[in-house]
Parts: sequence; structure tokens; C-alpha cells
Amino acid sequence: MKVSYLLPRKFKHIGLVVMIPSLLIGLVIHVQGYEPAFLDFNVPAIFIEEIFEKKQLIGTTNNNILNEIFAILIIVSSLMAAFSKEKLEDEYVSKIRLESLVWAVYVNYAVLLFSFLFIYDFDFLLVMMFNMVTVLIFFIIRFNWQISKFKKSASYA
Repeated sequence: MKVSYLLPRKFKHIGLVVMIPSLLIGLVIHVQGYEPAFLDFNVPAIFIEEIFEKKQLIGTTNNNILNEIFAILIIVSSLMAAFSKEKLEDEYVSKIRLESLVWAVYVNYAVLLFSFLFIYDFDFLLVMMFNMVTVLIFFIIRFNWQISKFKKSASYA
């Protein structure tokens, strides 16, 4: 089955190799609040609102870019891992892919609804930041789990 929207298979391995350490290191860095001074830059920004400063629509602001580096690594590598072809890409794998994507969206929005009801203030903002990538992570976990189950059942038949 020819599927034009999927990346070549080699991107899956590259994505997983980059995603897993990026998630772990990014989480540790976030929890510890580590921001090395050499990554402080004046960066272009939209909607700038600094304390005791004039609000600007477009301009530059001083920012430590470590969080942005890890966010980009996590998002790009997750997309690579999630949307790469399998060795055998047939209709059943496409069905598993679609079901896993729908399941991941449901679970992601269940987490979001829970967050709306029980998490507030700055903690809610943190949940929203993590919620940007959890749909991809939920998809990757469920899709690979379903593929693994399928391969095991096929090998025992």
C-alpha cells in the first residue's frame, strides 16, 4: 500500500534515538530550573510584555533558549518517530495507525479536561506546555504497542 504522507522508515529510528533522551534530559532540566548563561540571547519575539516595561507587539527580548532547543528536539523527533513507515505498511497497519491516533487524541483531551477541572494558575500553564507533545507520545506508545501485539500474534499463528 502506497502512503504518501509518511516519512521513510529510517526516520523512525532517528526520531526515537533523539526523542527519548531529549524527553528525559528536558524534564530534568525543567524540574531543576537549569539555564546556562551561555544560552542567553536577544531573540525576536511577538507580544512582548515585560515587568515595568512598555508592551510591544513585535521586537526582541532576552531569553535563555535551552527550553526552546529541547522543545524543538522533542517535537521534531516525535513527529519523525510517529509518522514514519513501518517495514510492512499495509491496510491493517494503517488501521492500527488511525485507531492509535484517535485513541491518543481522546486520552490527550481527557488529560486536558482533567487539568481544566483540577489544576490552576501557573501549574495549569505547565500542563498546557506538556500537553503540546503528549498527543504524539500517547500515539507513539499505543501504535508501537499495538504493532508489537500484532507481530506476536502473527508469529504464534
